[in-house]
Amino acid sequence: MIQKKTSARILLVDDEPTNLRILRHILQDHYTLSFAKSGQAALELVEKEETDLILLDVMMPNMTGIEVCQKLKQNPATKEIPVIFVTALRDAGDEEKGFEIGAVDYITKPVVPAIVLARVKNHLSLTSVASLHQTHLDLIQRLGRAAEYKDNETGMHVQRMSRYTRELAIAYGFPEDYADDLMMAAPMHDIGKIGIADNILLKPGKLTAEEYEVMKTHVEIGAEILSNPRSHLIELARTMALTHHEKWDGSGYPNGLAKDDIPIEGQLIAVADVFDALTSERPYKKAWSTDEAINYIFEQSGKHFDPELPPLLQKTLPKLLKIKDEFSEIN
Repeated sequence: MIQKKTSARILLVDDEPTNLRILRHILQDHYTLSFAKSGQAALELVEKEETDLILLDVMMPNMTGIEVCQKLKQNPATKEIPVIFVTALRDAGDEEKGFEIGAVDYITKPVVPAIVLARVKNHLSLTSVASLHQTHLDLIQRLGRAAEYKDNETGMHVQRMSRYTRELAIAYGFPEDYADDLMMAAPMHDIGKIGIADNILLKPGKLTAEEYEVMKTHVEIGAEILSNPRSHLIELARTMALTHHEKWDGSGYPNGLAKDDIPIEGQLIAVADVFDALTSERPYKKAWSTDEAINYIFEQSGKHFDPELPPLLQKTLPKLLKIKDEFSEIN
């Protein structure tokens, strides 16, 4: 089956014109190609053209492929471009060096067309998946900020709170990859606020009993927005949205869950959310000191919070304060 030509652009780098012609013959019907006969020319070209993959000769005069790869990986604008070395070298040490500096694969000369096509297709697919995942995360972050925008215009609350959640999750015993998932899903926990009328959401004074009942519906609105998820992250976000106002003693909302009936994801984000709310200045209140916030959260142990969580907050406090400083409202 003939592979259709894609919009992916591949940069071929080799000082030997014959080698460039061979690779062009293999790839030209499938991809958009650019060519460079030296390392310096390659570096200049990637600054001008968006490049999806680089096939890079190792042994070149003036600047070797290893040196080119090092410079690519040191540049924030080009470090994510996958590099496949194409070389006649077969020394394991050379391959190890290449992988250490960031190459994703090796193709040995003389090249076999089927292998070249397979390796290129595979690494472009991986890059596409990674790009899609990053886009997904970016949208989650932006939607989370949108939910906070009216009553927290800088959006820094979302940044801090999600990172606090990650640190608490690690301290709780979750592996880092799951803690990262919680951090990435956390910005969506208050997405339901977009369904609350401004006269309630932005009211400077205390809400009436009726207004408070309306405000409480933001958790169910958020759960509805995030319902029927086809994504693990959105599923986590829905759990957080629905349960972050439940309380350990059963006095929370919307379902009055108590103790271990409250998903741990909701419990973790509740602690992180309250800590940041207390220690942040808002138009209607001054920021509490760290000690005041910690003392309050310990007072709420067994009431609002799982008794296991306030000590974890205390344990992770140096990391939380570093995050607080890094994502300050005035930065």
